[in-house]
Amino acid sequence: MSYLDDAVVRYNKLLETGPYRDLSWAEALHRRMEESKLSAGGRLICPFLRPHFISRRQYDHLVKTGEALIAAIDRMEQIVLANPSLLARLELLPAEKMLAAIDPGYQSFEVTARLDSHLNNGHVRFVQYNADSPAGAGFADTLADLFWDVPPIKELRKKYSFTRVGGRKYLLQALLKAYKQFGGTRKPRIAIVEFRQAYQSGQSEYELFRDQFRNEGYAVEIVSPEQLEYRNRVLRKGSFEIDLVYRRLGVQEFLIRFDLGHPLVQAYRDRTVCVVNSFRSELGHKKAMFGLLTDESLISKFPAAERKAIREHVPWTRLVAQTKTTYEDRTIDLTDFIARNRDRLALKPNDDYSDQHTYLGWEMDDAGWERALKQAMRTPYVVQERVNPALSVFPLMSFGHLEFREMQVDVHPHAYLGRVQSCSSWVSSGKRGFSSAAGLAPTFILDPKS
Repeated sequence: MSYLDDAVVRYNKLLETGPYRDLSWAEALHRRMEESKLSAGGRLICPFLRPHFISRRQYDHLVKTGEALIAAIDRMEQIVLANPSLLARLELLPAEKMLAAIDPGYQSFEVTARLDSHLNNGHVRFVQYNADSPAGAGFADTLADLFWDVPPIKELRKKYSFTRVGGRKYLLQALLKAYKQFGGTRKPRIAIVEFRQAYQSGQSEYELFRDQFRNEGYAVEIVSPEQLEYRNRVLRKGSFEIDLVYRRLGVQEFLIRFDLGHPLVQAYRDRTVCVVNSFRSELGHKKAMFGLLTDESLISKFPAAERKAIREHVPWTRLVAQTKTTYEDRTIDLTDFIARNRDRLALKPNDDYSDQHTYLGWEMDDAGWERALKQAMRTPYVVQERVNPALSVFPLMSFGHLEFREMQVDVHPHAYLGRVQSCSSWVSSGKRGFSSAAGLAPTFILDPKS
């Protein structure tokens, strides 16, 4: 048993048979979450009573491989912008292509990004790159602060060293660096642009960022796209003039509601406002980007560290099409290969903001898989090789009673200007559909005390 497994067992025993069987501490933790408005639709964003633990070695590995992969994605994005045939393989909408052609005025394709990974027995596999409007870091930081002093964690800290891996401060630094590269000289007035739900309960994650930025001395407003105006080369919300936009809405989500004449696009095109992430981030956000990265013919001249990160840590991925391609150095007919290898393949929408479903072949019968493949041929989908998830037992409080469930854990390294500097975790049953036992968990680095 590894020391991480031992720590989980010790923690669970403290709750099951130790002094913390009385769940008053858990009730107090939930109250603090509610007071901090860490809920959505009446549900706590973290229903679990334990953070996720990773080792220092695992975290360092996530950082090293994650940064190498992000560098490779950045390199591929530059190639794609100059190559129409490769750009076509990403299946961007026409309006997305037009936005991607606009120079944002600063160097980075993604100022902030999130990798979704399965960290299993020390081996990491990255299944997705969230480059459009990555979420989770703000909530995870706040949850880490709440969990740090709960009694079972304080007890476990007698035996283990814990480290929090928060990223809020790095986000502001990255925004300001992009603004400086853009040519901004004065202290920026910042708009956090996101769609606001009419009857939203709880707190938006970006209210946390707004408050943090204000505490650092910046003028900040949360703005809906409908509230923006562009007059006399100034983007504004009422009397609030905007220098820097932290974009918290997806490109496809935005284009469903607005056209390219929207004030935000006009100001972006005129380069009178710095928009982070830029609309070019959609290149990396499409799942078909992993199809380009896992095509050996396209990465043969990439640096060795980037090729190693791709080959060892990115599952084989292809845009679904009636075509020939390669798999493990052999040529295959793609649709025939998909049809015959249901047990080891998944079909995923190319863009998360579509209303299409993900299909896991190993959970379906042949007839259902055939229907899924037909759907994937009609609208942009990728096929991706199966990645085994990481599992861990988490405690929950259900109707006042303690229970333990084996859950799937997806680890999310958060990167700022290409550097991985924080981490969160998503814990779920791993099954499709709604489940009340799913949510964010803070991630603590845990190591034995010497």
